[in-house]
Amino acid sequence: MFDSKRFLTTVTRKPGVYQMFDADGKVLYVGKAKNLRNRLASYFRASGLTAKTMALVEKIADIEVTVTRSETEALVLEQSLIKSQRPPYNVMLKDDKGYPYIFLSSKDIFPRIAFHRGAKRKKGDYFGPFPNASSVRDSLNFLQKTFRIRSCEDSVFANRSRPCLQYQIERCTAPCVDFISPEDYQADVRHAQMFLAGKSDSIIRELADEMEKASVALEFERAARLRDQIVALRRLQSDQVAESGGADVDVLGVATAGGLCCVHVLFIRQGRILGSRSYYPSEKLGLDDAALLSAFIPQFYLGTSRELPRQILVSEPLEDLEALQQALTEQAGKDIQVANRLRGNRATWVEMAQQAAAQNLQSRTASQQKLQDRFENLQEVLRLGDLPERLECFDISHSSGEATVASCVVFDTGGPVKSDYRRFNIEGITAGDDYAAMGQALKRRYTRLSNGEGRFPNILLIDGGKGQVTQAVDTLNELGVTGVQIIGVAKGTTRKAGFETLHIVAEGRELVLESDSPALHLIQQIRDEAHRFAITGHRQRRDKKRRESPLEGIPGVGPARRRALLRHFGGLQEILRASVNELASVEGVSRKLAQDIYSTLHNE
Repeated sequence: MFDSKRFLTTVTRKPGVYQMFDADGKVLYVGKAKNLRNRLASYFRASGLTAKTMALVEKIADIEVTVTRSETEALVLEQSLIKSQRPPYNVMLKDDKGYPYIFLSSKDIFPRIAFHRGAKRKKGDYFGPFPNASSVRDSLNFLQKTFRIRSCEDSVFANRSRPCLQYQIERCTAPCVDFISPEDYQADVRHAQMFLAGKSDSIIRELADEMEKASVALEFERAARLRDQIVALRRLQSDQVAESGGADVDVLGVATAGGLCCVHVLFIRQGRILGSRSYYPSEKLGLDDAALLSAFIPQFYLGTSRELPRQILVSEPLEDLEALQQALTEQAGKDIQVANRLRGNRATWVEMAQQAAAQNLQSRTASQQKLQDRFENLQEVLRLGDLPERLECFDISHSSGEATVASCVVFDTGGPVKSDYRRFNIEGITAGDDYAAMGQALKRRYTRLSNGEGRFPNILLIDGGKGQVTQAVDTLNELGVTGVQIIGVAKGTTRKAGFETLHIVAEGRELVLESDSPALHLIQQIRDEAHRFAITGHRQRRDKKRRESPLEGIPGVGPARRRALLRHFGGLQEILRASVNELASVEGVSRKLAQDIYSTLHNE
């Protein structure tokens, strides 16, 4: 039992961070405080705690504090600890990857426009951030239709001898074969830049002036193209009913219900709504809307590559507002404001975000209830004593034995647990041997689980018939894994969804469920997700392998020797034609290495 009274007598009143641990030494919660003693004392008062907070307090076995120089410093440290330790009682944002951008190169005579995510190392302009990949692709689609800027890779562009399909469907002006002058192409690029910067009105005026000049000069084809650009921009403007001014803001609305919460973010740049996205952070303490936003915003922005806007609009007044603004300002290198008392368009935007959060949360709650019903039905049809809380499904994907990949997907009563998904590159088996591939994947997965690297599932689904199921049983028996129900999911004679046969190993029976069975729908959903995940991994591995040079797999041939060989012979085809003596004449290549290279390239 944690002695809170004795502990509180030793705690400082300075700002800092506290970490709460359970009896096993695992972190439960990480928090920050302007006054550590006052904040920690609030957890141990006799009344006024929520049921969820009381559940947390009952598990506390130890508390550690770290004193900081300021509340802002404590906020930054708190977010760092939350992201590294992922405590179960903190607000957790699962999707933490950076936003996508539109990239427009600047070093080329004919600049390229493309999708970009990650570090901004290339020279050029980055427009965004966009809320998701689909928003970027929609914008790129519009830009290519309207301004016809190339999107091909530089290596493709430099080696074209005739126009590609993009030119044929009027999404590129074929600068690769000089079908457009650099001056005209740069004009299109400048208009695209203006559009991305939110200056659509200025573009339309310029295009209208150019259209009139083209008409006067009897350049009717060019005038028609300019007219089409104006029409496209006008149509897009009419669709953007929420545009106003030159605002550069993120707008956050929040909704909570039934133990779930949703934060909806509108991304507005140059007064134009680029898109929006809903986030469903894990939250176990029953926080109110203001406290939820106070926890969400630092995790969403601090310590990430997300680009901060000048202003963040929120639906609730936030606690510790000054410390939050200072931390955001220090990270961004510019003044960042967080505001909630709003009028006019900004108040409308916040209302839109709140309505979207409430609507999306309602839809998610209904979906969660549907998923819960499916789990309960699965419990019923399998005659289980307890509700299965965790399911895993394995699948194998390859192309005639090439680049075999096994997938493992995980579902719980909340849906897919994507952080626990795993892929396994299968090596050392006979090409096309799905049984051996399944055995290898299961052995690697369950050896790690046996070593404490994750949780065992209640049910293991195997996409396949009796052969794959037998392999799964043998592998788990070999590892000494018990308590996992193994079920094979075999396609019926028609191989259509709804006719699957379930092989239930524990009972030695086969089960065919009705096509409208909620349990079958759950199994199909997990099976299809495992199939998708396996195919994606296989394609990535296959494509990577096909892009690799045959020289890359040869021991002793690193980047320097590959470069020397290619420079000496002028290309891979000449290397393939070379004899051992000719290979040995390359600087840095011994006769033994030349023999190894020759033997590998000619399968000897």
